[in-house]
Amino acid sequence: MSTVALFHSVLGVREGVRDAAARLRAAGHVVHVVDQYDGRVFDSYDEASAHVEGIGFPALMASALAAVAGLPEDLVVMGFSNGGGMATYVAGNRPVARAVLCSGALPLDMIGQDHWPQGVPAQLHYALDDPFRRPGSVESVLRSVGEADAIGEFLQYPGAGHLFTDPSLPAEFDGAATEAFWTAVLRFIGAANPIVSR
Repeated sequence: MSTVALFHSVLGVREGVRDAAARLRAAGHVVHVVDQYDGRVFDSYDEASAHVEGIGFPALMASALAAVAGLPEDLVVMGFSNGGGMATYVAGNRPVARAVLCSGALPLDMIGQDHWPQGVPAQLHYALDDPFRRPGSVESVLRSVGEADAIGEFLQYPGAGHLFTDPSLPAEFDGAATEAFWTAVLRFIGAANPIVSR
């Protein structure tokens, strides 16, 4: 059993995040859903991005770190989209055991960090044609993880859905990819030595 801090996407705590928490809890994990929007959710990426700009990424990162204060040192951090950046920032600023980044791999220099935490494995997930994936971002994160003597795992899924595990977004949701995603995530969180896959 692990303690998991779960960070939502730029759209807020939608059904996909609630489903993630339910799946993790059903597997025996303790889950803390970090709601950085105080219950507000968005249907539009443009509106959500404007909301994030209004708050400011530094303020969001600070609140993400504050939200996990007092949680165990073997914490697993997991984030979707924008939440991947939050999970990465937390991993770089306090002890954690593992990181799961779904459609949210950000090069470390984008969040003011110069190295990945030593020995902390990471698992990255993306749809093959995700329109929000930054060129070179996955490679940059995997390189940083490797330089920290940790194992990086990268899994890709057919389709172009950014938040492909969220059934409340029918234009993006992919049921088969979601099940494959959760098989991999639950294995990784419980694994002693995750397998590299590229």
